[in-house]
Amino acid sequence: MSAPRDHGGGLDAARSRWGGARDDWIDLSTGINPVPYPVPPLARDAWTALPDAAAATALTEAARRFWDVPDGAEILAAPGASALIARMPALVPGGRVRIPGPTYNEHAAAFRAHGFEIGGPDGPMVVVHPNNPDGRLWGERDLPNAVTIIDESFCDVCPEVSHVARAARPGTVVLKSFGKFCGLAGLRLGFAIGTPDTIAPLAEALGPWPVSGPALAIGAAALADTGWADATRARLAADAARLDALLAPHGDPVGGTTLFRLYDTPDAAALRDRLAEHRIWSRVFPYSDRWVRLGMPPASGWDRLEAALA
Repeated sequence: MSAPRDHGGGLDAARSRWGGARDDWIDLSTGINPVPYPVPPLARDAWTALPDAAAATALTEAARRFWDVPDGAEILAAPGASALIARMPALVPGGRVRIPGPTYNEHAAAFRAHGFEIGGPDGPMVVVHPNNPDGRLWGERDLPNAVTIIDESFCDVCPEVSHVARAARPGTVVLKSFGKFCGLAGLRLGFAIGTPDTIAPLAEALGPWPVSGPALAIGAAALADTGWADATRARLAADAARLDALLAPHGDPVGGTTLFRLYDTPDAAALRDRLAEHRIWSRVFPYSDRWVRLGMPPASGWDRLEAALA
């Protein structure tokens, strides 16, 4: 078995070093909305029956409206964006792909597992938009006309810059994550958007019931609730500004989104450890000894974070 790849989370490892029960910790190592969408009551058969076509259609129609998906593109729901990322190499011809980094490492891992080389000046390209961890936005002129995978897992906080219109181009796939913006990562729901011919191999690989009944129902309700989405974007923007102000004495903001912020600090590991002593978990990176990433605290976590930094 290969070694686990570097990600946020990992509270078990933090607890083994600094102690405490899981509920004692505030996990700021991920970019998940700390105020999740309020899960509506579910019909009993959402749990007991195989998902039906009507429920799947309700979800994809809500997704089409929420992301303003062009008419020439189809939407495929899947059990999380990670399940789709693992299948992206099947859509890319040849043995080489460009993945500008540093970025979310599951993309390169998926392509390497299928024998691809990473790099080169041209050809198929994978970008994360906004990028993780620095929040870089990719302009239209930055993207090639060749096969392109655009991971927009964090783009729901800034829908005005989405490249979803490109999903109507043959060979282009736009990936969307439900759990990050809606704060329901455990639901495992993601989407691939592309032309029918592009999406068809993914649908075939995922099989007839890729998404659970509860995920179909909750996803459809959340994506139809644009009022909640607008209020959430405003709250996250205010929280991100508050977090930048709180971290100002400890590091300079160098990017991120309103779901996570990236700071340059003289000693990333020391700041992580300082926070961990107060049962607050942050994210550092194996390729930088200066970068620390923090997600947005829950309402009950701000005082603890301020005390830890005092």
